[in-house]
Amino acid sequence: MFPPVKEQLEIIKRGVEELISEEEMVRKLENSIKTHQPLRIKQGFDPTAPDIHLGHTVGIRKLRQFQDLGHTIVLIIGDYTGLVGDPSGKNETRPRLPYETLMKNAETYENQFFKILDKSKTEIHYNGEWFAKMKFDEIMNLAAKFTVARILERDDFTKRYKEGNPISLHEFFYPLMQGYDSVAIKADVELGATEQKFNLLTARDVQREYGQEPQVILTLPVLEGIDGGQRMSKSLGNYIGIDDEPDEMYGKIMSIPDNLILKYFTLVTDYSLAQLQEVKRRLNDCQTNPMVLKKELARAIIKMYHSESAARQAEQNFEQIFSKKEIPDDIEEIIIPSSDLPKPLVKLLTECGAVSSNGEARRLIQQGGVRINDEKISDINYAIQNKGEYITKVGKRRFFKFIVK
Repeated sequence: MFPPVKEQLEIIKRGVEELISEEEMVRKLENSIKTHQPLRIKQGFDPTAPDIHLGHTVGIRKLRQFQDLGHTIVLIIGDYTGLVGDPSGKNETRPRLPYETLMKNAETYENQFFKILDKSKTEIHYNGEWFAKMKFDEIMNLAAKFTVARILERDDFTKRYKEGNPISLHEFFYPLMQGYDSVAIKADVELGATEQKFNLLTARDVQREYGQEPQVILTLPVLEGIDGGQRMSKSLGNYIGIDDEPDEMYGKIMSIPDNLILKYFTLVTDYSLAQLQEVKRRLNDCQTNPMVLKKELARAIIKMYHSESAARQAEQNFEQIFSKKEIPDDIEEIIIPSSDLPKPLVKLLTECGAVSSNGEARRLIQQGGVRINDEKISDINYAIQNKGEYITKVGKRRFFKFIVK
């Protein structure tokens, strides 16, 4: 049923920053083979934004490797931990999101997970399943299992405390809640980014307190966004969403810094070790233009989340726009009835889905990110006044043809 321990371990350790501990992992794998029972591999996701991006897929792809080895994947959607907000790496309290917003975001997560994972071999739980039912004495019992001194050992809390920045009491509950998730689903292994290490270690302690064998921890590298500076994040605008349209995805991948090419190939593609070695060799070869490898990377990623034909079309469109300075063939056409004139540009960009809000549309116009018929528009009060065709470029990659009849 399961491959030999050595073979499993080699796959599990690939691309992992830290394994705590390898000895425990080996013991769990040996017992799994002996008892014919798959391990329960956990990862949690707080639905604080609607899209899963390539940064999230670093962990999800590792989950798929466990799945292919025969183990059970347990995804936790943090409808309750999301109400707290993970304080990891933060220098201030996260704003609390309405529960309705979290649940709306969670709906998109469920669809996106299965672009990578096998649905038939995956469990999904919302941690509200257990936290919503907890009585206050049970919450106090959970809180009693950890000291304030232990919580303050985490660097971000210590830094905020020393700098006089406020720490809300509810933030202390986050690592305890994540730890209790592991108790609730009896996790054998949990995955998380390197900055999650404190939470993951806390879960081991919480499991011991509840009489369970502590989970093994795998920490994974953080994937930098297309700006090359900070971790990929929707709030920072430096992300590549796995639901992005092929043209959008292709253009974003082409904009990553050259020094991230190998890391992206390693963490977000299916390239084998031999293929990755070849990419590394070509990067070190002065005769290879990094642009060639970025195109290969873009094709590989788009093929995974869309199709091979979509990848080819996105490449053709990119070359038309950026190499030949042409408009793509499949530009989206939007009809505007003349009875709607004058039509404010801000409202038009929001209605067609080019931006998510009027505020975002105004900022984009002010930053010079919108052109109509190749003329930059800088007036946020600009409105289409007359009949005709208006070729509109939004940002670097999106085109619309507004036709007023």
